[in-house]
Amino acid sequence: MDALYTAIAHASGGGRDGHVRSEDDRLDFDTRPPVEMGGSGEGTNPEQLFAAGYSACFLGAVHAVGREMKLDTKDAAVSASVSIGPSADTGFEIAAELDIYIPNVTADEARTIAETAHRDICPYSKAISGNVPVVLNIVE
Repeated sequence: MDALYTAIAHASGGGRDGHVRSEDDRLDFDTRPPVEMGGSGEGTNPEQLFAAGYSACFLGAVHAVGREMKLDTKDAAVSASVSIGPSADTGFEIAAELDIYIPNVTADEARTIAETAHRDICPYSKAISGNVPVVLNIVE
């Protein structure tokens, strides 16, 4: 890969119960496990960060596919839900669900845009393909 950009972030402290900071200091905050995992819930957590990045990246992919198909995606929106739970063997695993809203196209066109963005464009989708289950929901 010929990198166009590299993000660098640092974690310190207890990991999920610690601190993260990006190299450029644009992100700089405490992390805390959610209440559901025995934490205080008073900071952000890796699943929230992943959901934020995935939803933003996927929306960019939706727009790219819309431009390619000459369809109007300007009012589109994506919500990502990222869940964590124990894996069958050891440790934990995550799952993702994307709610994709593209109001200016038909339901079939929205489905095609979403599936193409997921399969061919979004680097988050490509990175987790075969490892993390992802559900695509078209919201009308």
